[in-house]
Amino acid sequence: MSVQQTYQQLEAWAKETALLESVAGVLGWDQRVMMPAKAAPHRANQFALLSGLIHQRATDPRVGEWLAELEQSELTQDPESVPAVNIRQWRREYDRMTKLPTELVMEFARTTALAEKAWEEAREKSDYPLFKPHLQKIVQIVREIAERYGYETEPYDALLDQYEQGMTAKQVEALFAPLRQHTPDLVARLQNAPRKPNTDILHRHYPREAQERFCRLVTETIGFDWQGGRLDPTVHPFAIRLVPGDVRITTRYYENFLNPALFGTVHELGHALYEMGLPQEHWGTPMGESTSLGIHESQSRMWENFVGRSRAFWEYFYPIAQQHFTALQEVPLDEFVFAVNAVKPSTIRVEADEVTYNLHIILRFELELALMRGELEVDDLPSAWNERFEKYMGFRPPSDAEGVLQDVHWSGGMIGYFPTYTLGNLYAAQFSESAERELGDLDAMFRKGEFRPLLEWLVQNIHQQGKRYTANQLAERITGKPLSAESLLNYFQRKFPELYGI
Repeated sequence: MSVQQTYQQLEAWAKETALLESVAGVLGWDQRVMMPAKAAPHRANQFALLSGLIHQRATDPRVGEWLAELEQSELTQDPESVPAVNIRQWRREYDRMTKLPTELVMEFARTTALAEKAWEEAREKSDYPLFKPHLQKIVQIVREIAERYGYETEPYDALLDQYEQGMTAKQVEALFAPLRQHTPDLVARLQNAPRKPNTDILHRHYPREAQERFCRLVTETIGFDWQGGRLDPTVHPFAIRLVPGDVRITTRYYENFLNPALFGTVHELGHALYEMGLPQEHWGTPMGESTSLGIHESQSRMWENFVGRSRAFWEYFYPIAQQHFTALQEVPLDEFVFAVNAVKPSTIRVEADEVTYNLHIILRFELELALMRGELEVDDLPSAWNERFEKYMGFRPPSDAEGVLQDVHWSGGMIGYFPTYTLGNLYAAQFSESAERELGDLDAMFRKGEFRPLLEWLVQNIHQQGKRYTANQLAERITGKPLSAESLLNYFQRKFPELYGI
């Protein structure tokens, strides 16, 4: 068999495995959007079975043999070529997956499927004890996974590496330090500013049907393909690509608060556009996958905040919004823009303003780090959450539903995921600067409803690259500098003091 035939055989194997993963994706989407509660135990068994089958395929000894042959071939000579990228990433995943027994993978899938439904009930009732035994089991499994993966410094590094290849907790702490240092001062300055936003206008009556129509219009105008995707309501918004031509986004509607559906939808749109922009011909291989979760978050945070909360964006969309919502018809544009950019410490991460948002992430990162180091037990998590939240935000959450139970991530075993949100903010700030330099005045485009130039720039520079580069490599290629907090802090200083008149 020639080297090319071996490569084609491995590629076909990988794509068949991806088809199985897409079936699990359909079940996951259905669980969060459509599934009745009583189906949870059987769904957990379905997840466990599929996870076991996927793991067995991913760790089949033939995969190791194919990789060993390909790694010595001419296909790897150009490290940026499609075959070289795929071979390199297949090796990384094979080595990681073969460290985990199939039984552990199945138990993780079963445990998290049951935990997510328990979390939904616990959140609705604000009852942490309902969720606690599930989380205790998840933490135990995740600690075992980290030990099996291995690490140089601490267990958290092995978990973070699943989402942000090559990143360590120490590096995250260094990147977050300037935000931890400067954010409280900026928040205090804005809170003491003489000019105050009128956020009451966001809590008027906004009919759900009107919200859905407007959100669909916004996503379509920016570039969402309704022939290849859909929008549905859920408890905790998410986006997922099942297969090429099937990218699904979700949101949640509150008739007395406009922001969650509006900015939640645009956030998930950013994820969806990344998935739609990936090279479809490479689906099922690393070259058809996103670089990292941090880069993925850079796309959602860019569209949600750098674009979606800009005045230029609303100069185009606000007259349309006024046609959809009676509550806005007498509200001036400047008043609305100020309201959706209000900075005020609040309990819910997904509804937080741009400035305090990173404090929500730092809090979760620090708690996860303590859990993995054994410095914090699951029993003590609510009190530790409330104490740290008060330290960063100045008050305690009124309930666990608005505190430790607000996020779905831990029920899914996604410890190590949260830092990618703030990493995404940092990447987005640097990417925005580069896009502005290369494309010209982005605000002038947004005012005319022209979002395609930015989207095409993102597709070319980020989406189409697949996993050709690590996140840090990609960011440095695009921006000419390593990742830091500088661009994001400069963006805050340009935007918010001007809004607040200080």
